[in-house]
Amino acid sequence: MALRDILLNLPEVTKPEQRLSFSTKLKWTLIVLIAFFVLANIPLYGLAKNALEKFEYLAIIFGTDFGSIISLGIGPIVMASIILQLLVGSKILNIDMTTKEGRQYFEGLQKLLTFFFVLFEALVYVLMGGLQAMPGKTVIVIVQLCIGGLLIVLMDEVTTKWGFGSGVSLFIAAGVGWRLFTAAFSFIGPEHQIQPVGKVFVLFSAVAAGDTILAARALASIIATVAIFLLIVWMQSIKAEVPLSFERVRGYSIRWPLAFFYTSNIPVILTAALFANMQLFARFSENAAAACIGNVTTCGMASRFASKMTWLGSFDAQGTPRAGLVYWLNSPNLVDALITKSFTAQMLAQSLFHILFFVAFSVLFAVFWVRTSGMDASSQAKQILSSGLQIPGFRRDSRVLEAVLARYIMPLTIMGGAAIGMLAAVTNLLGVLTSGTALLLAIMITYKLYEDIAQQHAYDMYPALRRFIEK
Repeated sequence: MALRDILLNLPEVTKPEQRLSFSTKLKWTLIVLIAFFVLANIPLYGLAKNALEKFEYLAIIFGTDFGSIISLGIGPIVMASIILQLLVGSKILNIDMTTKEGRQYFEGLQKLLTFFFVLFEALVYVLMGGLQAMPGKTVIVIVQLCIGGLLIVLMDEVTTKWGFGSGVSLFIAAGVGWRLFTAAFSFIGPEHQIQPVGKVFVLFSAVAAGDTILAARALASIIATVAIFLLIVWMQSIKAEVPLSFERVRGYSIRWPLAFFYTSNIPVILTAALFANMQLFARFSENAAAACIGNVTTCGMASRFASKMTWLGSFDAQGTPRAGLVYWLNSPNLVDALITKSFTAQMLAQSLFHILFFVAFSVLFAVFWVRTSGMDASSQAKQILSSGLQIPGFRRDSRVLEAVLARYIMPLTIMGGAAIGMLAAVTNLLGVLTSGTALLLAIMITYKLYEDIAQQHAYDMYPALRRFIEK
């Protein structure tokens, strides 16, 4: 009972007491977005020289910039969500998500677990060599990481309650958008000299120099990015519509749309975060194993434990997986390999494992998310009935409505989860301008944000529409 009281009384950002206008939500969203970019450019004090480019994939998925005060990014939030989804979905943790108290308990437990992962990941990053601190500055670096992690949690809450969407989605979209722009149009090289680095400039310079291979590689990346963008936008529009009618207003009916991607981008966010964490722990394990060679007696307990996890994989000097589980789950650039004639059968095997991993876990997380977030047939049936709606030709009974909705919701959950997992994996294999998974997430987040704004704030954006409807 004491734990429940603690969870229900954790510090939180208060919810607005009334419906927020479009301008208010926009203001708070922009404030959080500006704060995010400012924090991403504040380097950690006391950080030694690190090969931070090796964490580029993790930085994209976690919506952060490694080496900054917010190096943890959304990692703690996502990890807490993954663990709770697994525990609740498998009934190991029995929480009734249909009640207000149950949802509050779940949210409190998730926040407490997030605080734990902020501290845990800060310790892991520093003590296992991911972010090496200068001598005597270890505690200072850990404290800074914890502060940055808590700020991300706070900004996520502010965005969720006072802005558009959620902070998790906003940070991913912002980070990917910036990286996509620089990947296409950057003209500053690694040594800060002016040179064509972005694929658009590389394409023009390669054509001018007559380098057909380089031009083909740049053009393939651009075409793949545009094609994936159009495909995702089209797939976002696929919906199944359930006819509903108002009980008290006869002759008037509406259609309730159920998106093909019923759980939106949540499954692929959790799957990508799981894969990113596997890479992270594989890298820490490799560093710990190297530190413990010939020094077992003085090697710390955490390092000795991590050194036993080398089966997760190892990396080359460029940070690319070269062995172990993360190698087989990694995504090779198939289009680039075909253009440069470096394609091998091993790449094909890697691709198959990568696709299977993303499809399987996307379906798993999609099912768990539906069952724990109030999107299941039972919860939706109660919500529809409470709104005074019913399915024409059926009795006004929650059990009947639940049975009808179950024909749509679970098949859409499984098919949508499998489709988005397949789409994310294939996008990774095509060699788009940025990480394929990240590009998929950014497009879906932006599209979903646009839909939400259009539905919730149509009157605010178009005052003439209000006058027309109210006449």
